[in-house]
Amino acid sequence: MKYILFLTGLVFTLSGYSQSWTKQYDYVDECSCGLSLVGKGEKKGFVNKEGTLVIPLIYDEALTFAEGYAAVKKDGKWGYLDSTGKVFVEPIYTEAMSFYNGKAVVSKGNYYGYIDTEGKTIIPIIYESASRFSEGLAAVNKDGKWGYIDDKGKEVIPFKYSFAGSFDGGVAKVMVSGKWIIIDKTGKKVSDAE
Repeated sequence: MKYILFLTGLVFTLSGYSQSWTKQYDYVDECSCGLSLVGKGEKKGFVNKEGTLVIPLIYDEALTFAEGYAAVKKDGKWGYLDSTGKVFVEPIYTEAMSFYNGKAVVSKGNYYGYIDTEGKTIIPIIYESASRFSEGLAAVNKDGKWGYIDDKGKEVIPFKYSFAGSFDGGVAKVMVSGKWIIIDKTGKKVSDAE
């Protein structure tokens, strides 16, 4: 994660994004929701477009703002901030991903689920792995097998795959019996995958 953020900052610095205020940080991420993730040493914070520090450099890790919220890590746990810097989801999660279509994947211990932009758990934290929703479905892993759920947490495509990717254009790539295939949103095989 650190390397990705560093490289992103380096790319923006080299591509003309190097306003004078950027030089005081080790890296500066792209501006999203009016704020840019910045880092200095081991700490992360956020600045506005003018370079004014809006959210102090007090976080151990942070993700870029998405849909008005940013996941931040402090003292080993992840939570979420709104764009004013106010904590709206306390840091209680082992992992946290960015919001996408009003939902974010979070984990407690070894299990994953989903919260909404009010910080409420909308799909229980019961999965061994989970991906963000795409085209109304999310690939999740339960009891060592992958399947798909809808945004209410209902199983739509059974848990029978070794791996399952996100839907794009109405199809997804999954692995079954050691082979990659393409399925549609009903779980029907469309073709073999290359």
